[in-house]
Amino acid sequence: MAITETAYAKINLALHVRARREDGYHELETLFAFVDAGDTLAAKPADRDRLTTVGEFAQALDNPFDNLVMRALTSLPRSAGLEMTLEKSLPVAAGLGGGSADAGAVFRIVERIQGLPDDWQQRAERLGADVPSCVRSEMAIGRGTGTELEPVDNDMSGMAVLLVNPRIPLLTGPVFKAWDGEDRGALPTGTAREIARQGRNDLRPPAVEICPAIADVLGSLNETDPWMCEMSGSGATCFALYESPEHRDRAASVLADLEPEWWQMVGLLR
Repeated sequence: MAITETAYAKINLALHVRARREDGYHELETLFAFVDAGDTLAAKPADRDRLTTVGEFAQALDNPFDNLVMRALTSLPRSAGLEMTLEKSLPVAAGLGGGSADAGAVFRIVERIQGLPDDWQQRAERLGADVPSCVRSEMAIGRGTGTELEPVDNDMSGMAVLLVNPRIPLLTGPVFKAWDGEDRGALPTGTAREIARQGRNDLRPPAVEICPAIADVLGSLNETDPWMCEMSGSGATCFALYESPEHRDRAASVLADLEPEWWQMVGLLR
């Protein structure tokens, strides 16, 4: 019998870039949040590890056997192989932590089968800065490169979310490289709502410079009267939050009529 896990889409409700590090990474302060929708992973026991990738964005993975699903599988000690099917519903290079979310789902599958090793967080960190947060897929503050996680008062659970991407891949590296290096201050304190309201995404200006369509998406989302809207991560996906699913669904319908080529996904904050 197959075990199924959702690889929950990650969004950054705020993302403050504080400094460039000598190792090439950046010091960050971010508020991670997760949508109750994303890619889907199904796994069943096998004589060896195998991966099949299906779904709308399956072809965007250059080498399915070298993606984060297989790397996550390889990183965890197991008594038997797993045959996995990844339904790729999230766009690639989109600021949603798609690969990291997939890896997080692998960790949860292995946890359900036989448990995780005590050093699972270090193993997750070696796969990518977003992977530790994606394993639990719970709202948290991330510091350092994003791997130092702190709890936060989540008063946003259940808020309706609309994700929109102009179907333009945007690699993280060039966006960070284009950041102007100015420290604009620390992440606000308080509940998730207070941090989200008062925070910012320091990567939005360089991302818009590289991908002007992001400004078009944000402009269209702003016209739907959301509680807030912002770009996620390094882009190009943007999100809008609403107090009710009905408001969100009306907004999604309006945008679908105006820009039928844009990718959309709806859900609720976890």
